[in-house]
Amino acid sequence: MRVPQIHGCDAFRVAMPRGRRPESILIRLAGADGAVGWGEVSVPAAPNGRSGGGRGGAGGRGPDDGPGRAWTDIEERMGPALIGLQLDRPEDASAAVDLGCRDAAAAIDTACWDLWCRGRGMPLAHALGGTRTSIVTGARLSPEPLLETVAGRVNRAVGAGHTRITLDVRPGWDIEPVRAIRQAFPALAIVADAGHAYTESPEHLAALEGLDAYGLVALERPFAAADLSAHARLQRRVGTAIAPDVGDLDTLDAALGEEAGRALHLRPERFGGLTAARGAHDLAFAAGWAVWCTGTGAFGIGQAAAVAVASLPGCTLPSDVSDPAGGPVFVTPPVRSTGGVVGVPLTQPGLGHEVDEARIDRLATRRMRLSV
Repeated sequence: MRVPQIHGCDAFRVAMPRGRRPESILIRLAGADGAVGWGEVSVPAAPNGRSGGGRGGAGGRGPDDGPGRAWTDIEERMGPALIGLQLDRPEDASAAVDLGCRDAAAAIDTACWDLWCRGRGMPLAHALGGTRTSIVTGARLSPEPLLETVAGRVNRAVGAGHTRITLDVRPGWDIEPVRAIRQAFPALAIVADAGHAYTESPEHLAALEGLDAYGLVALERPFAAADLSAHARLQRRVGTAIAPDVGDLDTLDAALGEEAGRALHLRPERFGGLTAARGAHDLAFAAGWAVWCTGTGAFGIGQAAAVAVASLPGCTLPSDVSDPAGGPVFVTPPVRSTGGVVGVPLTQPGLGHEVDEARIDRLATRRMRLSV
């Protein structure tokens, strides 16, 4: 079997040409044999609507991460260290290079897996240990302040085939919208994302316990991320699986030890790539936790990587892994849901999608190129 040697590392910061203009940093690794591997990390939107640093909603980053540091790490440290590296295993990059910035690590680690798999003619899903041939999809609803429109928006998601929806809840906006959805869709899987907005005050606890009556598959991030003990106390009081905010293996291990939940929302980008995401899946699966996966990034590469992760046996809940229909396509075939299902590419190596390199190069607002 061929063992890829990295001969080139390109980085692109690219903005979508229209719409909200989301941005990503894309990594392209070239092997000595001409094979290439791709990775993507999204650039979070700043509060003023422009792309920039900071914490990004459900996929929030730590204070030491962000596009500025990610680009600098790739350009000055990680990229040069990758040149000439022999990939006996896809995890070799994390052993040879200090992947300290999780944003940069996510893109580089994914690109290494893609390159290694292409060198061996192996689908990425199989290399990770995936067992599924297709992924059942869910959808996340953007924040909605009007109760009378919630059911209609859920109906559109269900009509598109999605079998799970995630609804943002906050104090004063929790039981009523969840009740409305459950009455209209008795069999729908519902995740309520509380966004750290609750405390253990009697009023807040009463609302969180009240949600337990509506058959949620998970209650996500009810309390401050660091307060695993509060999550554990709530988990003992409700039958709904609590999903604490977890973005690294140490925090997950602590959450398992404290019995601070029974569900994991797995975002490969936030864990720093596929190597750590697979490790998180394995820990959660062994503990009997339910898992669902979300892909990030607007250019299809991050979504394609998430499809491979969602094929792992412990990802039992519908996952958010499809690109929005109707937008520009940068990978072929596009990562699209058909009737609520995304196929896992098993006949092509690596990510299983071809990347429109020329178009990405044209749209890039910043570029880096390193080679032997």
